[in-house]
Order: sequence, then C-alpha cells, then structure tokens
Amino acid sequence: MTVQDVRAFNRFYTGLIGALDYGRHLYAPYTLTESRVLYELAQVPHLDAVDLRTQLDLDAGYLSRILNRFEDAGLIERGPSRSDPRRRRVRLTARGREAAGMLDERARDTVGAMLDTVVPADRPRLAEAMRTIQDVLGAERPRSDEAVLREPQPGDLGWIVQRNAALYAAEYGWNADYEGLVARIVADFAEDHDPHLERVWIAEQDRRPVGCVMCVRDDAPATARLRLLLVEPEARGHGVGDRLVGAVIDFAGEVGYRELVLWTNDVLGSARRIYQRHGFVLVAEKPHRSFGKDLVGQDWRLDLHGSGE
Repeated sequence: MTVQDVRAFNRFYTGLIGALDYGRHLYAPYTLTESRVLYELAQVPHLDAVDLRTQLDLDAGYLSRILNRFEDAGLIERGPSRSDPRRRRVRLTARGREAAGMLDERARDTVGAMLDTVVPADRPRLAEAMRTIQDVLGAERPRSDEAVLREPQPGDLGWIVQRNAALYAAEYGWNADYEGLVARIVADFAEDHDPHLERVWIAEQDRRPVGCVMCVRDDAPATARLRLLLVEPEARGHGVGDRLVGAVIDFAGEVGYRELVLWTNDVLGSARRIYQRHGFVLVAEKPHRSFGKDLVGQDWRLDLHGSGE
C-alpha cells in the first residue's frame, strides 16, 4: 500500500459521502459538522463542552460558534457541569432532540437507498471491508493477540481456498495449480465428511479469520491426515499455528485415531518447525515439480499412542 492508494480511496469516499450528504440535502439546514454535534449530543443526556470538542476534534472557537447558534435556535441548553463548575454542560432541548431525530431518519433512509444498489451477495464483503478499515486504523479498541479457535461458518471454506491461493502465490510464487488442489480438498470435505471423525478449525482474531487447519480421514486404517494449515502473516508469532496443530492432535486422539500424518514441502520452514515441536517425525522425502516450482515433498508422521520418536 502506498500514500497514493490511501489518497485515491479518500477521494472516492469523500465524493461518495458528499453525494449522500449534500446531493440529497441530508443535513439541511445544518452543515456536516453541525450535524455531527447534534448526533453526539443525542447519544447522552448531557455532555460537557470540552468532552464534545475532544470527541469531535474541533477547534474550541469553532465549536463555541456552533453551540451559540444552536442555543439561539432553541436546540440546546447550557449550564455549569455537575463534575466541574468551571466547565459548561450541554444538553439538547425537546426541539433539539426533534432535529437530531430528523437527521437520523434522513441518514438511515439515504444509506438504505445506497445499500439497495449493492447486490445482496456483495454486502457481507462490503461490511467486512469496513470492519477491516476500522480494525487497522482505529485506535479505540486495542488489538487482541489471543486467537479463538471455532467451527467454520458459512463462507469460511471459501476463505480457506482464497487465502491459501493468495498467500502461497505471494510468498512462494505458486501458480493456480495449488488453488485447484486446495479447492478439491475443501470441496471433498464440504460434500462428504463424517463430523465425528473429521473437522475444520478456523482461528479468529479481532472478529476475522486469521488461520485454519483440517483433520480428515486417511486411506490407511486408524489414520487421520492434517491438511491446509495456514496462518495469516500478521497473526504469526503468537502461537496460532501451534494451537491449530494442537487442536488437530487432541481431536484425533480423542476420537480413536492411532496415527496422524501430513504432507508438506521443504520450503515451508515455519510449518515444519511447528510439526517438529509437536512430535511429528519426517519419514520420507521426494523431489517433484508442482505449482510451477521445483519442490521437495515431505511425509511426516505422529504416533498418537507413542512418544513420536
């Protein structure tokens, strides 16, 4: 991402908001800033002027002029603060609440009309993009390093395919053949799996998926296969991969598998170190040409009823 990317988005978004706010006369007879002041005052019974200025990051003189206009129009009342007599408390009058309600109703109608132009299939993607911008740039809510492991929800299996393809292309230069392989693995699971013996885990952090892994039946008797371990780059270094692999090992042991196997490639060093920490043993290696690259495939095995040595 570059400065130009951000500026291009800003031009697009401010143009969109300008069309919504002024083209449709959403905030008439109030300016956008005046409408923001009314909105904040409508959220609480009363608010100190200094707190209002801090919340909206407004110049003290500019805010004072707005409040003077509102008081002259009978929209607000001002008095000494209950917490500090040196401060001025501001609250909406009945007329002010009516004006704020009118603005809120117009805002809902206008945004609703905009959303009506978005096809239903694109709305979850739009909402996720908005949450992502808030999560990355917002300073109000600290980021949690603790990921939660959960069952897949609608759309998560598609996410597994998309993120595997995108990350391995970006980090290792693998071509679309890998995306096809992942798509087949995921499709096979979605179409026919035993929920008592096969599972998918999604690692979720700050309300979005940051990792995944699968446990499926292998062709060999009493053997499970670990597949598609992935951790997003920003979530690495916090033990997410270890927790995902540990979840597979615990599940496989609990449901009666005797062995856990996996296939990987030697270039995936971080993943191999996770497998080694959990007791997996390298049992075979073989060069191959796949995904547009010359690779060395590796078979790893974990004895669920032994030491793993």
